[in-house]
Amino acid sequence: MLRPKIPTNPTPTGLVTPPAVIEPTAIIPGTPPPVPQPVPVVPEAPVSSRPTVQLTPGTVLALVGGGTAVVLVVGAVLVSLLLAVAITGASVAVCAVVLRLLLSDLRKGR
Repeated sequence: MLRPKIPTNPTPTGLVTPPAVIEPTAIIPGTPPPVPQPVPVVPEAPVSSRPTVQLTPGTVLALVGGGTAVVLVVGAVLVSLLLAVAITGASVAVCAVVLRLLLSDLRKGR
């Protein structure tokens, strides 16, 4: 009764093309690349591998302004969310008080 029906694959109709045969190609080795000669290291000029960051007064001012804007926007969003939760909680409390008064009036009226 609850056995699943397994679909059967239909037999192909019409012309069926056989798969294409891929023939391997021969790999011809080329000439090996020349071996690079080691470059002598000059001990007087140490080179740092890390890039240096130079801050100008303009970039510092832009970074401070951008950070301040981000803090203000995030703060405004969080305050608005807190205000929305507070308003929702207050409205639910008012509804609960009204329903309680209505139900108590119905019970007293009997």
